[in-house]
Amino acid sequence: MVGVDTGGTFTDLVAIVGGEIKVHKLLSTPDDPAAAVITGIKALLQDALPDFVTYSSTVATNALLEKKGAKVGLFVDAGFEDLIEIGRQNRSQLYALAPSRPEPLVAREMRFGVNGRTYFDGTLASSLDEAALDQVHEIAQQSGAEAIAVCLLHSYANPESEQAIARALEPLGIPLSVSHRILPEYREYERLSTTVINAYVAPKMTAHLGNLERQLAGVHLRVMQSNGSAIGTGLARDEPVRTLLSGPAAGVAGAAELASSMGIDRFITFDMGGTSTDVSLFDGRTRIRTLSYPGGYPVRTPVIDIHTVGAGGGSIASIDAGGSLQVGPESAGADPGPACYGRGERPAVTDADLVAGRLLADNFLGGQMRLYPDRAATSLQTVADRMNTDVASAARGVIRVVNANMERAIRVITVERGFDPRDFALLAFGGAGPMHAAELALELRMRHIVLPRNPGLLCAWGALGAPLGREYSLTIRSTDQDLRQLQSRARPMIARAREELLNDGASASGIYNELWADMRYRGQSYELEIKLGPGFVEDFHQAHRRMFGHSAAHAAVEVVNLRLRARAAGMEISPPRLGRRANAGVLGRTRALIGNSYRSVPVYARDDIGANAHLKGPLIVVELSSTAYVPPEFTLRCDEYGNLHLESR
Repeated sequence: MVGVDTGGTFTDLVAIVGGEIKVHKLLSTPDDPAAAVITGIKALLQDALPDFVTYSSTVATNALLEKKGAKVGLFVDAGFEDLIEIGRQNRSQLYALAPSRPEPLVAREMRFGVNGRTYFDGTLASSLDEAALDQVHEIAQQSGAEAIAVCLLHSYANPESEQAIARALEPLGIPLSVSHRILPEYREYERLSTTVINAYVAPKMTAHLGNLERQLAGVHLRVMQSNGSAIGTGLARDEPVRTLLSGPAAGVAGAAELASSMGIDRFITFDMGGTSTDVSLFDGRTRIRTLSYPGGYPVRTPVIDIHTVGAGGGSIASIDAGGSLQVGPESAGADPGPACYGRGERPAVTDADLVAGRLLADNFLGGQMRLYPDRAATSLQTVADRMNTDVASAARGVIRVVNANMERAIRVITVERGFDPRDFALLAFGGAGPMHAAELALELRMRHIVLPRNPGLLCAWGALGAPLGREYSLTIRSTDQDLRQLQSRARPMIARAREELLNDGASASGIYNELWADMRYRGQSYELEIKLGPGFVEDFHQAHRRMFGHSAAHAAVEVVNLRLRARAAGMEISPPRLGRRANAGVLGRTRALIGNSYRSVPVYARDDIGANAHLKGPLIVVELSSTAYVPPEFTLRCDEYGNLHLESR
């Protein structure tokens, strides 16, 4: 079994071979992500093929964020061709005099109206005849569209017209996204946007997965979803919108599994990679939300509640027009990468860490990749000159600014939502996470940091153990409070999920389902998600009181949507225990920037630190996938599985 995470800078792999865990890390290949995956698997398994590969992919994400998706043709009800452009009038920038919005993903000349109409209750006001369907086929064929999206009014209540259009378009042989399959929920704009994005990224995902399947012939290939579970390649090709947060979700899934084994049920994940930083809050369970805005476009599919900022090891430092130091969101990526990689010239966070002595040139990627300290210093000199200071101060400034950016991200998911970060542990991973976690925790006054083994590979570890899963929804708009009746209405979703999970290789006995309901008081325009079970109405009243400070016990309660979460448990993977050894010997010493001055600090090899070892900061710990910096305010303790615990003095 192999778990793969493709990031903007590195591709990470974790494998279980004969019960032994093996790891590998290499530079990503942005032009062809499959190349790094195949190269990594061959290096890890010595040219053998694995039985299973679970893959967290950035292909759909990058196609959307970089606006490099397909030319999409869109079929909607006549008169609604501009709905995708009108959208909702919500303003994310409340006080901006001229707020900006992303350009629609479908050009005006590629939006086509059809005359059939379905009412809100599913009644067909007018159906599409053969002549209309022939015209739909001809328009699509002549449009030059590379993918087609179909979204008609109220198709969640009656999909007959969408099904007829889909049958007419299938002979074209291009990716087809139909809204009642992607998202059978009301709120037309969100359903339309989700369907269009699915069509926009589908051709690239189809080509990419086809390439991987050809090179991994005979291997069971699965793809991570944004909700932390995996799907087969068939569904990933048809509904790639479900994979937009594939990589970050794998990291949270791996962190949740790790924290559970340590008995920690309240933690904040801090995943700092080469391009971005992802943070998520875990308060007894992984938090799932059903609306996200990647690239500014609304997507209504289940995703782990992750907040992302453009702050990573490759984030570029510059001086803005006002003379202030700015770090990110632009990234140097894998090519050319930070200046110290030997190809680029612009200064990045990794260059600042290297100049600050917190990253060691001789131990990067376990010594497998050469770094160039002189190039890092030269690139930072341009920033130092603009700031009228020296290179060391410029490096310290870059580190402080990127830390401030990440601190704000954590405050978004804690303080702004009523949580105190001091009540949580900080679980830091990603290639750069352990290097910045301690200073971040000091600013947030968090006292406990966990650095897992192989922290730069935790997303791949999460993919390795991910369960197969499906999440489906259905709008019902019902005031019926009979639990059995609601469960009965969910049976078609349960049957669909079961069939698909069995086709992906799940065992019938291993499938378990959870039903949830989006509920509100009748007349409200927002819902709360409540687990469907005995007493679910009272649970809604309590949740409403907790969220908004009041409830209305005698008001009519409406179940807007039913939601199914189906899972087939993944393989349980137990990390190996460490042998008990005395404190590790010092590997060497280095000069590191502590505060505003350089000091000599000890360097330890992660593999030499045994269970129950205790060390005092400042110190640096090196390993294959990451480097950890422990400042003077923290002590380090190693548990029996090799996880490092930093605790403030």
